[in-house]
Amino acid sequence: MSVLSAPYMHDEAAAFKHVEAMLWGDAPICAHCGVVDAAYPLVGVRTKPSAKNPEGKERHGLWKCRECRKQFTVRKGTIFEESHIAMHLWLQAIHLMVSSKKGISSHQMHRVLGITYKSAWFLTHRIRECMRDGALAGFGTDGGIVEVDETFIGKEPGVVKHPKARGGSHKMKMLTLVDRTTKRAKSIVVDDLKKTTLIPILRANIAKEAYVMTDEARQYEGIGAGKVFDAHGWTNHSAGGYVNLEDREMHTNTVEGFYSIFKRGMKGVYQHCGKQHLHRYAAEFDFRYNNRVANGVDDVERGQIALRSVVGKRLTYQRVN
Repeated sequence: MSVLSAPYMHDEAAAFKHVEAMLWGDAPICAHCGVVDAAYPLVGVRTKPSAKNPEGKERHGLWKCRECRKQFTVRKGTIFEESHIAMHLWLQAIHLMVSSKKGISSHQMHRVLGITYKSAWFLTHRIRECMRDGALAGFGTDGGIVEVDETFIGKEPGVVKHPKARGGSHKMKMLTLVDRTTKRAKSIVVDDLKKTTLIPILRANIAKEAYVMTDEARQYEGIGAGKVFDAHGWTNHSAGGYVNLEDREMHTNTVEGFYSIFKRGMKGVYQHCGKQHLHRYAAEFDFRYNNRVANGVDDVERGQIALRSVVGKRLTYQRVN
């Protein structure tokens, strides 16, 4: 049975109970004073009457704290805060985003959920924000292999391509690390691909004892033999080499596979992305890659992981623009 047929995907009261169980467990937590299990539900409360709803709408999931005497819902302090979109539609949107391998566009979301395009665009960015993990990766511990590569996408704002220029200097740039042991990826948007820019990022996210795999790019020269990392291997892509014939573990095919899915999603589904938003799209693809079936996570569990990450990541419309 599909998770989309679950009661909490269609009934508002069931949706609030599901989110409360995921975020609070067995007892409500006051969003104002933080006291646990000191609130009681307010039943039958309705919004103010309007021309569209003369009797007002029922307010689901409303609680009142016995300690601070303030009202709250599970939306408070999450990506759902101050949203007029029904909670069950939020749950549908989360499921659609985590279960779509290459993403789902805001236009498709607005058609599926029956909300405006502007609401769908804002909703998808809020969900991407809860997928984003700002923690350092900690890849390559115990000498594990970490693949490192960069890619170009879209257009760098304010940069005009010179007619004789080669490469992707006029495009946005992204660095991605993939830990072969944990099968996890971390992507970082960068302004340039200079050694002085990339090496500090690698130091912060990769253990010194790691075996780092790259291509033949000059910015990675001299990072092995204990200088930056204990070991460094590379393949010469410009010469047509993708796997070292003497050591078949020496390749960057894993991170290239990640980029294959990322670019098909960005070009085929999203089509355009401003640089101010690229880090959230990167986080979306990282999230699905890190929580994929190969890592023992199915669509339902992936949605639950995203839902448990909604607290403290509220994104306002002014901040997302």
